[in-house]
Amino acid sequence: MPKDPIGKLDHIGIAVRSLVEARKFWEGVMGATLMYEWENPRAGYKLVELDLNGLTVELLEPLGAESFLHKYIEKKGEGMHHLTFALPDVKKAAAELKDGGVRVVDEIEYSPASYECFISPRSSGGVLIQLGSGYPTLSNDPAWTKKEK
Repeated sequence: MPKDPIGKLDHIGIAVRSLVEARKFWEGVMGATLMYEWENPRAGYKLVELDLNGLTVELLEPLGAESFLHKYIEKKGEGMHHLTFALPDVKKAAAELKDGGVRVVDEIEYSPASYECFISPRSSGGVLIQLGSGYPTLSNDPAWTKKEK
């Protein structure tokens, strides 16, 4: 019996050296429009969310040489960093995945309504997969547009 999809694609994360330069391509060539910008100094990155005809593209720029993102770009170059899927119950899904032998890492609870974890690329053919619910994990959570930019 086929398995139901784990969740709905929320956004595609792309690691870039410069948001300014990357936006020239995504907005100027691809026709994407800015949704919002955000900076997370604790985690060492800043981002912009772009709408590309209903597909959300998240551009991530490292904040300094100590950022995990800087190290990622130095090792792998610019390009796709992760896929994020929206799920109603991430904790339950993470437990089921782990029970099935999938490597799940970096579980974080932001609030009772917001939880995230990542499926390690070691379990998913080289793709980092973020599973999340709510703000701030999901790019399309309505709380983002209510925040002051």
